[in-house]
Amino acid sequence: MAVNKKHDEFYAIDMENGWEVPPGYPQGIEQKILSGALDETNKRGTRSRLLRFKPGVYTTKPFVHEYWEEVYLISGDLTVGNDEKGEGGAAFQPNTYACRPPGAYHGPFKSETGCVLFELHYYDPV
Repeated sequence: MAVNKKHDEFYAIDMENGWEVPPGYPQGIEQKILSGALDETNKRGTRSRLLRFKPGVYTTKPFVHEYWEEVYLISGDLTVGNDEKGEGGAAFQPNTYACRPPGAYHGPFKSETGCVLFELHYYDPV
C-alpha cells in the first residue's frame, strides 16, 4: 500500500480550532490530525498528529496498539508511568523522544502544566 498522505508544503497550523478527544481518551487530551489516517481494522495506513494534554490531566491505564508509534515532546511536561491516581512516574521535558513497536505497553501518562506532542503512527509494512 502506498503512503496515504498528500503533498503539503509549509502552512500555518490553527492551534486553537479543530481539536478532538481521541476515542478511549479522557476529556482534556485532544488530537489534531495533520496528515493521513489509520485503518485499525485492516491494519494499514499512516498518520501524523499533534496530541495535547491540558494541565493536570492524566490517564489511568497503560496503552497498547498494533502499529508503530513515534512521539516527540514539543512543549510542556509529560510524566510516564503514573498510577491510577495520577501519582508517581518519570517526568520528561521538551525535546524528548520515544519509538514504540506494535504491542509495546506504554503509559499511563500525565502532564502537570500541559503539553503538546508530535506523533507518527504507521503499520509495517508502510
